Amino acid sequence: MIIPMIHCYRQGGYNIVLDVNSGAVHSVDDIIFDILRDCNTPDDIERLKAETWGGPGHEIPDRGLDKYGADELSEALDEIGQLIGMGTLFSGDVFSDDNFSDKLSGPSDENIVKALCLHVAHDCNLRCRYCFAGGGKYHGERGLMSPEVGAAAIDFLLAASGNRRRLEVDFFGGEPLLNFGAVRTITEYGKARAASLGKEIRFTLTTNGVLLDGEKERFINSEMHNVVLSLDGRRAVNDRMRSNRAGAGSYDMIKDKFLRLAAAREGSGNKNKSQNKSYYVRGTFTRENLDFGSDVMHLAQLGFRHVSVEPVVSPEGADYAILEQDLPRVFAEYEALAQKLLELRGTEDEFDFFHFMIDLEGGPCVYKRAAGCGAGGEYLAVAPDGALYPCHQFVGRDDFVMGDVFGGVTDLKLRAQFRSANVYTKPACLACFAKFYCSGGCAASSYFINGDILKPYETGCEMQRKRTECAIMLKVADMINAGEGGLRPL
Repeated sequence: MIIPMIHCYRQGGYNIVLDVNSGAVHSVDDIIFDILRDCNTPDDIERLKAETWGGPGHEIPDRGLDKYGADELSEALDEIGQLIGMGTLFSGDVFSDDNFSDKLSGPSDENIVKALCLHVAHDCNLRCRYCFAGGGKYHGERGLMSPEVGAAAIDFLLAASGNRRRLEVDFFGGEPLLNFGAVRTITEYGKARAASLGKEIRFTLTTNGVLLDGEKERFINSEMHNVVLSLDGRRAVNDRMRSNRAGAGSYDMIKDKFLRLAAAREGSGNKNKSQNKSYYVRGTFTRENLDFGSDVMHLAQLGFRHVSVEPVVSPEGADYAILEQDLPRVFAEYEALAQKLLELRGTEDEFDFFHFMIDLEGGPCVYKRAAGCGAGGEYLAVAPDGALYPCHQFVGRDDFVMGDVFGGVTDLKLRAQFRSANVYTKPACLACFAKFYCSGGCAASSYFINGDILKPYETGCEMQRKRTECAIMLKVADMINAGEGGLRPL
């Protein structure tokens, strides 16, 4: 049985305590924070009570708490005891029993698939330096998915989805707009076939924007539930990494197109209106722009209301790779960005930063909290020839072919390996306070850095932990400013 866990930290002027297993978040005063920072289990609390109340004249133990009086400590310990009794502090891990990992994986004969990533184009009109797909080729030949393979992929998804009614398909590349005709045909086919079965497919598309024009924008805004727009931030930063085949930077080719598309998806400009369709402008930061907060702010100041800029995961030895020695600067940048977002709350300049968005009240189901994206199980990627892979980052690697859309998943051993990957089967995750926010991290990053999908990429973990702290701080600030206090369980 995993011991109860809490995580204490200070940020943004708040003393924050996270109860890891319940998801409860507490904003506390100094004395409770100092006690909890020194106590790792309920037994530690009981020992402190004995030390505080049991000595002659109620002597204060020499544990960094001697600045407080006995009455203050007694009152604080009573409050802590109440939280423990409520199950919102030092709560037990009810999911760590020996059978839970099996429950997460599901029955061995279950093959429910909810989402596909369709690689409609193994080709690209950009040559980004950090591209994991080798310029769109994915370790093979350049090629486009035919409408017939796309239709077979839709049929496979509908057949493999069991009783799931809401499904997802993401058009990916390379650059999917190089195969726009197939995107249109597959979308039309998928919507019609799903409707005939009483189901719905939500389509999304990821694009570098070079080929966007009026026709494609109208189609995307009409048919795509979400769209991801690839832009790294400031012109110099973007163009250093994201150039075309001739070596010219892409910033001026795409910025205005993205702004026009985003504005159309935001309708009247009120991002909270239900009729608006979602989008994210998504960037990547590297060692060459550790001041990435400036890129986030640049994108927001251009007018994008939904921004994601995330760290590169790069091969060993790459000159742009983020190193362990860079982490203090990355952490400081995240904290400064969180503070800036806090300052913009309620203003017309407020925007969403994807990696600081968490839901403390509802949150994902326990399966998602423990197992993540579902790669290799309920989420699969499809190559242009119809081959199935655990996710888009494994496409083109022969060892990860799971079957194809014509015959379904045939490598049951590989499927079982991915479906069994969760925070309880990854030793590095067991004692991590952020495990239910990252769900054990990205399987592809773990494999490409460490050669094992169960061994997380530690530098990425460190950055995830800092992002989690920033995200929770923002939620605490929002709740306190709204007069709701600082406690919300997941």
